[in-house]
Amino acid sequence: MSHIQLDATAVSYKTGTHILVDAASVGIRCGARLAIIGPNGAGKSTLLRMLAGLLPPTSGGISFNGKIIGTMSPLERARQFAFVGQADAPDQQLLVEDYVSLGRIPHLGVFTRTIDREIVEDSMERARISHFRRRALGSLSGGERQRMQLARALAQQPAILFLDEPTNHLDPKARSELLLLVAGLNVTTIAVLHDLPLVAPFATHVAVMHSAQLVASGTPDETLTPRIVSDVFDLDVLRLRHPSRQRDLMVFEAPEPIHDAHSHSRSI
Repeated sequence: MSHIQLDATAVSYKTGTHILVDAASVGIRCGARLAIIGPNGAGKSTLLRMLAGLLPPTSGGISFNGKIIGTMSPLERARQFAFVGQADAPDQQLLVEDYVSLGRIPHLGVFTRTIDREIVEDSMERARISHFRRRALGSLSGGERQRMQLARALAQQPAILFLDEPTNHLDPKARSELLLLVAGLNVTTIAVLHDLPLVAPFATHVAVMHSAQLVASGTPDETLTPRIVSDVFDLDVLRLRHPSRQRDLMVFEAPEPIHDAHSHSRSI
């Protein structure tokens, strides 16, 4: 699909009197990679699930290519959106290629079985898991499982890929490799991320959540500013030139505590 536009206007979500997302408005177009960031409890995952049509907003509206998501059937959504969450717990004896094949369920009967198999093969190749296709899920490492889930999502051939904290429980190298892999897929993506140093290399756009509100949106340069990072995360951000590569680095660190002059004195 050449035209992709997802728009959420003043969407909110609350349970009883507890507001999880308060009137956030975001949008994404074809080819973009939107990172939703913020501290714990800011409403990131709730906003992601609303955008994916998995959680109906209590107010506001979300449309995909001009169609209200709430009017789309689960099958329609599954043919347009692929969601990779944290709660997926498939049978550990299942083989990787069989798990990836589950991504074709929304399209059963639309293509021939030969084409479905070709799409599964291509998805595993793109996610770089073809070499362990015959392994059982229970034998995979955390990084391998994340790429397997990504391959299953790609097998859906989604217009938009939704990722809820895809780097959770991965070591630093695996986190970076996974996001670089996703960035190279040429798939419109919305991801909830925690690792601030990985946001700028991955995302074309950033939505910053804080206390259930969208407090900033724009490019990484527009949103990962010293003021916004300090206000939202209570961190300092420094921009440094990479010593051997022609690019800038963002370094995030906790600010130095302010000590009272008398705090260093001690009795003997």
